[in-house]
Amino acid sequence: MLQLLTIVLFSSVFAKTPASVHDVQLKNIVGKPVPMSLYKGKVLLVVNTASNCGYTPQLKELETMYKKYRSQGLEVLAFPSNDFKQDPAENSEIASFAKKNYEVTFPIFEKASVTGENKQPLYQVLTTQKSGAIFKDVQWNFEKFLVGRDGKVIERWSSATTPASPEVIKPLEKALAAKK
Repeated sequence: MLQLLTIVLFSSVFAKTPASVHDVQLKNIVGKPVPMSLYKGKVLLVVNTASNCGYTPQLKELETMYKKYRSQGLEVLAFPSNDFKQDPAENSEIASFAKKNYEVTFPIFEKASVTGENKQPLYQVLTTQKSGAIFKDVQWNFEKFLVGRDGKVIERWSSATTPASPEVIKPLEKALAAKK
């Protein structure tokens, strides 16, 4: 019995992180399952969001980017989180807020943790593939991950880096130009 318990504990502690974002299944903001494999062949800009953050106005830039580059294969994906105590709202309120205040049309997923022990599987992949300059985990709302058509992380930016900055646009356009 002790051996079985040890094996179960060992395997849960050292569970394998998926190799690609395409190997993850999540739920959208209304609770519908979404396999990330739907985004194979797309370039993704993944952002952890919060409705009550000083960086929340970046939602407008993200929407502008989405409209400009979507036809070239970009998907902006928002992942609300209350990890930093700036989005206590329910999923329906988050969706309504984003639509009403920023006219967001890009996909928003259900609120979940992006850091710590309860980190959702997508963020396990993202932070494993591309650690931050100092920390592996996400440090604040509106960190951005650029994911290539192959599901691998290309780049990561801090919250202060705006979506419209050349630091983001140049690698984004390069990723969009790369065909699968």
